[in-house]
Amino acid sequence: MKTPTADPAEKYLTLPYSRELVPEDDGTWYARIVELSGCMTVGDTPEEALANLDDAMASWIEAKLEAQEEIPEPLASSDFSGKFLVRIPKSLHREVKKAADRDGVSLNQLVTMALARLVGAPTSSR
Repeated sequence: MKTPTADPAEKYLTLPYSRELVPEDDGTWYARIVELSGCMTVGDTPEEALANLDDAMASWIEAKLEAQEEIPEPLASSDFSGKFLVRIPKSLHREVKKAADRDGVSLNQLVTMALARLVGAPTSSR
């Protein structure tokens, strides 16, 4: 009796890839897999966009496997320390510090919130 061969795409479909979900100006939702360049879709609701993204991801992976192209692995949270150095002009540093003081938050908190808004990420994830 022949045992069924596991679908090679299944390995990738279960990996923890980063998903990005962004509202569009027209009311639809854009979704993509961050690590898989070109793997994206839209939907009328966030749920529809994410469901469509699952289908798009399966098709994207199948196409890469058929073409015998490399499929990137997910970015691991452990690959990032949560710290990075940014050099900015003194004048910008001063203005950012003023904004933090006005909002009653630390400089780090203000920059974290601004970066999170920019990329659409929650501010508390580490």
